Amino acid sequence: MSADTAGVEALYTTALLRFATAGSVDDGKSTLVGRLLHDSKSVLSDQLEAVELASRSRGQEAVDLALLTDGLRAEREQGITIDVAYRYFTTARRRFILADTPGHVQYTRNMVTGASTAELAIILVDARNGVVEQTRRHAAVAALLRVPHVVLAVNKMDLVDYAEPVFADIAEAFTAYASSLGIPEVTAIPISALAGDNVVTPSARMDWYGGPTVLEHLETVPVAHDPAGDPARFPVQYVIRPQTPEHPDFRGYAGRIASGVLRVGQRVVAQPSGRTSTVRRIDALGQSVDTAWAPQSVTLELDDDLDISRGDLIVPADGAAHPVREVAATVCHLHDRPLRPGARVLLKHATRTVRAIVREIPSRLTLADLSQHPEPGELVANDIGRVLLRTSEPLAMDAYAASRATGSFLLIDPADGSTLTAGMAGDAFAGAAAAVTGTPDSDDGWDF
Repeated sequence: MSADTAGVEALYTTALLRFATAGSVDDGKSTLVGRLLHDSKSVLSDQLEAVELASRSRGQEAVDLALLTDGLRAEREQGITIDVAYRYFTTARRRFILADTPGHVQYTRNMVTGASTAELAIILVDARNGVVEQTRRHAAVAALLRVPHVVLAVNKMDLVDYAEPVFADIAEAFTAYASSLGIPEVTAIPISALAGDNVVTPSARMDWYGGPTVLEHLETVPVAHDPAGDPARFPVQYVIRPQTPEHPDFRGYAGRIASGVLRVGQRVVAQPSGRTSTVRRIDALGQSVDTAWAPQSVTLELDDDLDISRGDLIVPADGAAHPVREVAATVCHLHDRPLRPGARVLLKHATRTVRAIVREIPSRLTLADLSQHPEPGELVANDIGRVLLRTSEPLAMDAYAASRATGSFLLIDPADGSTLTAGMAGDAFAGAAAAVTGTPDSDDGWDF
């Protein structure tokens, strides 16, 4: 990688950390976020004044820092987080995009939204309660979404007299559970978000703890990576045909590079058609460049006049994904309406949307012991399970383990457009064991 490429890549990754918070109701997520913003001097004076006024109107003597993130009226009235609250703040060492996700089991589905792009997840635990079912659920979602870094924040240590054995027992239990999920490493930090212990400044009341504070860990956790090591994937969002006298034959393909690096002169394949060409030109921010990488938005011009449209995927000829129509995936069901075998849905993958049928639901994950409940018959809201899908058209889909960008998808209700399920693709399956036949009502256009 060239020096200029490395420098810009550092701007995208090293200087910016996307992280999400999760935990059970009343574990103190919003208070932790408020404490981070307040103690890192990331709160404007008028924001703090508004929070102080709201706290007094609720009869509270101290400032309720949770109100810095719980902005919806319903959230303030109920004292819980419902929606995903995004906050942006900066310290001297790093820029942050924070997603404060709901803790109530009814809104667990929103954690999928908040953590889907996160590079780190902070999972809070109330020191009085330890690891509970919702803690396990959030850990499972973080593992499924392959969030690279997980922090266990054992909160409310002030309510257990800052006892080291309490922290040690919770950290041991959670780390063992996380390891069984495939999470390679957990950083456990004892905190009191209300009092500020180990959030931004080290705690004088827990001198037995010698690790980093929450902010120190956020500022130093390694998140930089070399984009050249990822497979290049460019979902076409828009085809540019200006039809002007100056450019009568121009055909450009605009979109955002989902992963990897593209270069001028590189041989590429348009999928699912399989047609090949060479990158003639790359435009980024109105300038012609020799190299572009994720997550830059660019326009590609190819040597050949190929039939490429929105939803197609441009990939390197030597690193092409294989288009499939049968997909095995792990999903988190998001909608109140259950997902059942035979359901006819729309599958949105990158910029492409196709019709699909849920052929089977082989199993549902039991969070208590991580066992698989076979043939559950349906998935209800917040369930995590395995599904087998067949699509009406081929999709160039990677396994989620290889690419979070092109290994993920959504299932959408074709009747009203509501999002039903978030999916993470596994290995595509084919052959006799996965043979799929049409349904009896094949005259409705869903027989594929």
